[in-house]
Amino acid sequence: MASEAGHWYKKDGSPCYTIEGKNGQIRPTTLRDAKKLGLVPSVTTIIRCAAAPGLENWKQDQAILAALTCPRIEGESEADMLSRIKKDAAEQAKKAAERGTQIHAWVQGWFEDKEEGIEAGTEEHRFCMSVNATIFEAVGYQEWVTEKSFATPRYGGKCDLHNEKYTLDFKTTDKDISTVKTWDEHAMQLAAYCIGMYDREPWELSQCGIVYINVNTAESRLIWIPEDELEKGWMMFAALLDYWYAKNGMEAA
Repeated sequence: MASEAGHWYKKDGSPCYTIEGKNGQIRPTTLRDAKKLGLVPSVTTIIRCAAAPGLENWKQDQAILAALTCPRIEGESEADMLSRIKKDAAEQAKKAAERGTQIHAWVQGWFEDKEEGIEAGTEEHRFCMSVNATIFEAVGYQEWVTEKSFATPRYGGKCDLHNEKYTLDFKTTDKDISTVKTWDEHAMQLAAYCIGMYDREPWELSQCGIVYINVNTAESRLIWIPEDELEKGWMMFAALLDYWYAKNGMEAA
């Protein structure tokens, strides 16, 4: 998921997102900390080395929408107008991220067998039932592992939902669920998770897919990523991994 970006992992697979600073205050872990402690970067950190067309298109849409809803104020300078539009776009992006995080938490809780505490008819219940039905229709009943962190000698991560047969990741969207598609970064992410968690070869991956969830309607859709795209995704990820280590001056194990 998005919140994983910039996260670090210890070699034993445990997260190390924050550390205690010299002043005794908890703060986000930095690259300098990672070098000192021998941490490895997250899958998402590595993938962000490359362009993400889907994300960039979404950011552009937010900027355009902000411009349309923030007309120029009489006497306002161009610099002030642009600053105001950028601030509005950033605020909308923040709200979208918070909404996505909330929905993700709801669905995660459902698959962690916490459904007994969810009241029927609520928004939370509607989202959970939708995703559960979508996944059940595709693969039937499964024993799932949720949000389990892992680490390899070079990278770490935390997969939304997986077992030995399937590796799934949740993505929220405000687009029509019938029009969404997967991108290269999805193939990279899922291949890296599968190989990292199970120490498999690129041609031995489990069946991997993205579960899209519409943030407004609660509709969901599972899109499987073909084997050849996963193999290509792993090759791209491996190349970015080498690039990241070279760029940041860290020796790869």
